[in-house]
Amino acid sequence: MQFTVAIDGPAAAGKGTISRAVAAHFGFAHLDTGLLYRAVGAKGGDPVAAARALNDADLSRDDLRTLAAGQAASRVAVIPEVRAALVEFQRSFARREGGAVLDGRDIGTVICPGAEVKLFVTASPEVRARRRWLEVGGDEALVLAEVIERDKRDAERATAPLRPAADAVLLDTTELSIDAAVHKAIEAIEKRMEQGRA
Repeated sequence: MQFTVAIDGPAAAGKGTISRAVAAHFGFAHLDTGLLYRAVGAKGGDPVAAARALNDADLSRDDLRTLAAGQAASRVAVIPEVRAALVEFQRSFARREGGAVLDGRDIGTVICPGAEVKLFVTASPEVRARRRWLEVGGDEALVLAEVIERDKRDAERATAPLRPAADAVLLDTTELSIDAAVHKAIEAIEKRMEQGRA
């Protein structure tokens, strides 16, 4: 069975947590596509060459969840040749047998516009900055400024800007617990599965 769940949204909205939980619930494979860009950014040097040569070892580095890696990812993600190099990898993953969940910023709009389910997970910048600050520490005001700066860069980039797909289910996690957000995501996916069987 091929069944693709595309989960998009800005940094620290909860899409990674939701994606992992959804994949585990349905027994689907999971790909955090942001890790691809973080790995390219973290490698340094020529980002296009890094994207073309990306391998499993690059994706298992222990520094990919840092704030610096996130900023580097956002910078290399605006380069069209980097995006092109990573698109085929993501599309191939999405159509693997047994189902797949991909989370990122352009999965439902660019990578998998034909995904069976599209979710757009968001939350207020203040709530997302607080979550990120609790995760990485540092100056909370600076984390908020960086979240806002990254949102602007991701939304305004010429190639694959961050925005919900027209048919995406919007999931605002500002006021939701993790369990409640995961429950809503699972509900939306099950509803789509039932419609597909009807």
